[in-house]
Amino acid sequence: MARKSKIAKANRLKKNFLQALADGRKPKFATKVFNNCCICGRTRGYLGKFDICRICFREKANAWELPGVRKSSW
Repeated sequence: MARKSKIAKANRLKKNFLQALADGRKPKFATKVFNNCCICGRTRGYLGKFDICRICFREKANAWELPGVRKSSW
């Protein structure tokens, strides 16, 4: 039962944090800010130079939609 309450509390804190970001308030801790892919919203595997995740990057690179990016082969 204690595990469920910890999960519920974590979800509630995350919801409050996301609401604060949506309101435009600065988060209390800078490490809590995370980047999302602008296409699919994925938080992991984020490539900051292209502002997308690794999966979307691969799809776009294979479709020749990213200028200056080539598939490497050696």
